[in-house]
Amino acid sequence: MEDTTYKMLYDAPIGKMIIVSNGVSLIEIDHVNHEELMTSNPDDLCQLAAKQLDEYFAGQRIEFDLPLRAIKGTDFQKAAWQTLTTIPYGETISYGEQAKRMDNPKAVRAVGGANGKNPFSIVVPCHRVIGANGTLTGYTGGMNRKEWLLSFELKMVNSERKMINSELKMLNSELKWRTNR
Repeated sequence: MEDTTYKMLYDAPIGKMIIVSNGVSLIEIDHVNHEELMTSNPDDLCQLAAKQLDEYFAGQRIEFDLPLRAIKGTDFQKAAWQTLTTIPYGETISYGEQAKRMDNPKAVRAVGGANGKNPFSIVVPCHRVIGANGTLTGYTGGMNRKEWLLSFELKMVNSERKMINSELKMLNSELKWRTNR
């Protein structure tokens, strides 16, 4: 089953993406800058990834639950990608912080290089890593996409906070009303 490759183009709000599966796990989710000539033959995993990406872009998903298998990459790169999965939705860290989390604080450049080879765009959130001074740096999908993704996540987090604050105010008012009776 792993010898067969299944592919589909996914229309994201930030441009076309390709989703690739080997029938057992997803092996690539990436941005495409031109419509690739390919025969679309998606399997259930490609469809599941597309569904979860739809939910992400609708603001209904902050984590992905997909079987991923990086078929390429060094042990260091795979460790860097694993570290990316620990960055919470709507938050950012620097490349230096990512290197520290990998217990290799001097490997800042190597971390940047590893992130650039991340085969699972958005799902393994390399877009959440920024420069030490807070600037947006490096993203193989393009800086405009990185900026869009970070702004989108921040907007969703702020919207959620506003909703929670509103609910807390309502509960607080109800408690005050009950204690004043």
